[in-house]
Amino acid sequence: MLTIRLLLALLLTTGAALAETGAAILLYTPSVCLACIDYAEHLRANGFTVTIKPVEDMAAIKRRLKVPKDVAAEPTATVAGYFVEGHVPADDIKELLREKPKARGIAVPGLPLGAPGREYSNPTCDTACTVLDGDTGQEDRVRRELYNTLLVKPNGDTAIYARH
Repeated sequence: MLTIRLLLALLLTTGAALAETGAAILLYTPSVCLACIDYAEHLRANGFTVTIKPVEDMAAIKRRLKVPKDVAAEPTATVAGYFVEGHVPADDIKELLREKPKARGIAVPGLPLGAPGREYSNPTCDTACTVLDGDTGQEDRVRRELYNTLLVKPNGDTAIYARH
């Protein structure tokens, strides 16, 4: 027979997991960005509810959310009072929501190859366009580079939050 304490522990753990997977993310993207759509699918596949909002003035969104210029990327999102800048892995966002640090948000600056939504890309495309290598007769392959997810503190300073 389960004790009351064990039952409560199970309920609290299950409740936290349910809250984590249903978190709503509002994803601001440039009007046409296939890599951003791929990123939204990555987030959905990891249990988030994602609403994509194409905008003409991404800089205005970043100013409103107080995203420091040195961590700027595409896209910009909000979740539970935090900003998520760039192609941040879903696991990092889940960790942020579990830990709830005093921070403005998290960011993956630039457009690193291999980040979610950037697994298949054309290195000559400045807007992170997704391309299908299958058209060239070559097999699809993941192109990858090392990158960090940064925690942006309330004062705008950053610290490495995760390494990928």
